[in-house]
Amino acid sequence: MKLPVFNLAGEQVSEFELPSNVFGGEVNQPLMHQALVRQNANAHLGTHKVKTRAEVSRTTKKAFKQKGTGNARQGSRKAPHWVGGGVAFGPVVRSYNQDMPKKMRRGAIRSALAAKAGENEIVLVDKLEMSTPRTRDFVAAMDKLGVKNGLVVLHAHEVNLEHSARNSEHHKTLLAGYLNIRDIFTHDKLVMSLDSIKKVEEWLS
Repeated sequence: MKLPVFNLAGEQVSEFELPSNVFGGEVNQPLMHQALVRQNANAHLGTHKVKTRAEVSRTTKKAFKQKGTGNARQGSRKAPHWVGGGVAFGPVVRSYNQDMPKKMRRGAIRSALAAKAGENEIVLVDKLEMSTPRTRDFVAAMDKLGVKNGLVVLHAHEVNLEHSARNSEHHKTLLAGYLNIRDIFTHDKLVMSLDSIKKVEEWLS
């Protein structure tokens, strides 16, 4: 697939053929779904915790005598049915992490990139760099490229551009080596430089 290459002024400067081994593969939706579920699960901290009846601090005195009151017998104020008692079957600290083989993870990213390419949601730029960090200039450049909500993929750290995008609500910068399934699909378009394309190709080939 051949796409036009623009500069940050929105002018077309050349054309570039996307590598078919990364952007031209089959779109595997079940694999992408599995990768997305895994990433969301691994982001879940799992630090939730409630106190059981063994951990709450309450009196150990018997509520009332065993017999003669007409009430049901009660052995402890720490029981779950008492106000202030422990919680039965509540959440405890646990890990939500899911495993997924590296080949499958990379296959899911290739599939996501192929889906983006097939829907014309990849914008190529000759160079992603700015002389000064200024959010207004960055947003203006994205508007000229027709990108209202985009993930800007960098081949290396570009401090001025990263600082410019940091205050933009609808844009995010990401190094090519950290490309992931969730960021790809939470942004409408991918903005990639030719250098970042080569970086991604080296990584996923």
